[in-house]
Amino acid sequence: MARVVVDVMLKPEILDPQGQAVANALPRLGVNDVSSVRIGRRIEIEFAGEPDLERAREIADKLLANPVIEDFTIRLDGAPAEVA
Repeated sequence: MARVVVDVMLKPEILDPQGQAVANALPRLGVNDVSSVRIGRRIEIEFAGEPDLERAREIADKLLANPVIEDFTIRLDGAPAEVA
């Protein structure tokens, strides 16, 4: 089976309250050298045959990510990310 990985992240200009909460908690754990944290999602799509990156891009664009506030990257599992 071929696996395609889709990583979805909020656009840089969109406030990330989850990331901010993690960043604010880090000093309590003794971690003081992190300036920013962003939280995203990883989605794995398994194709029965050959991986179809264009089909995965269509799925991500229409279903997995909100293009108004999120960006996504697509890659074959184990390969470098391809920016959407």
